[in-house]
Amino acid sequence: MAETFKIKKGDKVVVIAGREKGKKGEIIRMVRAERRAVVAGINMVKRHTRPSSGTPGGIVEKEAPIHLSNLAIQDPKDGRPTRVGYKILEDGRKVRVAKRSGEVIDR
Repeated sequence: MAETFKIKKGDKVVVIAGREKGKKGEIIRMVRAERRAVVAGINMVKRHTRPSSGTPGGIVEKEAPIHLSNLAIQDPKDGRPTRVGYKILEDGRKVRVAKRSGEVIDR
């Protein structure tokens, strides 16, 4: 069975460990097999690329994946890192909630 994560694409996250600690961004891609996520503007690396038919080549800066253990969901109320819990609403939907404030994270 596939592993499930409390963080998913489109979530606003805060980096809680490593050289990018304290920075905030949005998840643009999940690498589920490696338990990593690509966050916009976080963990930037330089790649030397060869010219091809569509691209000129040179040194390109792009985001590298960061491990999920170094990320925490951003609390919708105050923007600080929070843990994630689950709650079932009156209409039967199961939603993610922030442990810090109790706010619903899911849209």
